Amino acid sequence: MKAVRFHEVGGPEVLKYEEIEQPTPAAGEVRIRVAASAFNAADNGMRAGFLPIPVVLPHVPGYDVSGTIDAVGEGVDGVAVGDDVIGFLPMERDGGAAEYVVAPADSFVKAPTSIPLADAAALPSVALTAWQALFDEGRLEAGQHVLIVGAGGVVGKYAIQLAKRAGVHVVATASPRSIDAVREAGADEIVDHTSTDLRSTVGEQVDVLLNLAPIDPEQFASFVGLVRDGGAVVSTTAFMATPGDESRGVRAATVFVLPNRERLAELVSLVDSGELTVEVTRRIPLTELPALHAEAAAGGVAGKVIVLPA
Repeated sequence: MKAVRFHEVGGPEVLKYEEIEQPTPAAGEVRIRVAASAFNAADNGMRAGFLPIPVVLPHVPGYDVSGTIDAVGEGVDGVAVGDDVIGFLPMERDGGAAEYVVAPADSFVKAPTSIPLADAAALPSVALTAWQALFDEGRLEAGQHVLIVGAGGVVGKYAIQLAKRAGVHVVATASPRSIDAVREAGADEIVDHTSTDLRSTVGEQVDVLLNLAPIDPEQFASFVGLVRDGGAVVSTTAFMATPGDESRGVRAATVFVLPNRERLAELVSLVDSGELTVEVTRRIPLTELPALHAEAAAGGVAGKVIVLPA
């Protein structure tokens, strides 16, 4: 089968499109005929070697995947050959940037039926990140207020939708190019961070500040005053510390997304009920994945890109 993998860590040039042996599922595993994998910033970090996730080389990236089960190992119940599924794969194992991938059966849930199967690869880890940030770490409840910094990105738009569904008032920062998308996602208030001082614009203190942007640490610390006593500052930017304020009981939490099969199944149901929109910005063939990594290394990739094996 065809796959993209790297035999050593380094720049995008270490990625090779090559023929490799088709994997066979062991006990408790299933094999997926891949419809699509999704590109995430962490894939870039793992390939470059600065994200400390232990992988065995050579490694196939792409831990978000959608596809159809085509082989089942011993002891697998609840899924069967022919099922369309999506999954957040164990990041240390080979991913979905290939024609087939093998992973534990409990990595997968039934795919949404209201969107194309390939597009569903854009859902798992980013939607789980938004949920875990808002509700597991932020402990948001109906009637509360959240300030989302960097809401124009993929996680931000999921976070807006999920917060609004939960009855939370959403204040979001965005640049001019993403203001319309943030408004469409449902934000109640939008602050253009390129032209407005956030600290002088947000009037009422919020219950949770969720940061999704690579902002200056001193600026980040200055935003803590926007959070009420007993609130929380939550961030997905693991490369810098998340500030809090112990004197006022403001908690600080950094999100490292974790697989959660039950939650992922719930997110799928929200997609099929029309309460959650899956956005795909671009679709590229597997042969172009090295070029996408080069684009990401040179300055980032806007929106959500899925990778098609054929």
